[in-house]
Amino acid sequence: MESNIVIFGIEIVWALAPENSNRFGTKGSGLNRRTEMKKFLLGTVGLVAMGITAPASAADLAARPYTKAPPPMVAPYYDWSGFYLGVNGGWGSSRKCWDAVAPTAVIGPEGCHDASGGTVGGQVGYRWQASQWVFGLEAQGNWADFHGRNQSVLFPGFGNESRIDAFGLFTGQVGYAWNNALFYVKGGAAVTSDRHRSFDVATNAIVTNNVDDTRWGGVVGVGLEYGFAPNWSVAIEYDHLFMQDKTHTFINNGVVGVAGTFFSADRIRQDVDLVTARINYRFGGPVVARY
Repeated sequence: MESNIVIFGIEIVWALAPENSNRFGTKGSGLNRRTEMKKFLLGTVGLVAMGITAPASAADLAARPYTKAPPPMVAPYYDWSGFYLGVNGGWGSSRKCWDAVAPTAVIGPEGCHDASGGTVGGQVGYRWQASQWVFGLEAQGNWADFHGRNQSVLFPGFGNESRIDAFGLFTGQVGYAWNNALFYVKGGAAVTSDRHRSFDVATNAIVTNNVDDTRWGGVVGVGLEYGFAPNWSVAIEYDHLFMQDKTHTFINNGVVGVAGTFFSADRIRQDVDLVTARINYRFGGPVVARY
């Protein structure tokens, strides 16, 4: 016996064996067999259909849009490299001690005084940065008005007076930067322009010639600088100058003695302390990106 079914326009035909009576005299299960066969074929065809349509469904899905990953975060940092030019101003004090030496009639310490006052000047330099370390060279020149005096211990009727008119610093620097904050130390050579003379305590009149001299020495310092704009920075700095000792001969100017004659000879010891505020303009690059 034949049977058929049409699925998706395809006719499927199969044959069944003739029905037989079982031993109880009833008909066999041919009908049940046909029903089960139909279910089996329908299930098989359904699986095939799913296999055919699944790829098509996947192909119909829209492609996932491609989005480029954002660039990594870049931290800007302050670059201290380059030439710079600036101005400074502040306060200074020079400790000066006078000792009478031969051929003065009486020799020994005459006492000390502080020559203090204001200062203003400028600086020029170059720095280069390697990682967080900053190295530099700088030249600084300042006008100064440091002056002071004391009454002589050996000759109470007279006193000694000192003045610093100018100074210069020529230094190397080593610093460590935290982005736009820079801590540095410096050291090198120093030079001062000095003037010395003696005066009469009673009348305050100058009794000797002026002795002008240029002294060389060393300097050490420390500073903290802050970059507040791409090429601008401000700083506070302290410097100590170790100046050489010098011996000078003082001559009468005619006020209390014969003009041109010997008055005294003194060895003068000196050091200087400076505190200045600074502002610099750097000609190097601006803030750059660090990867």
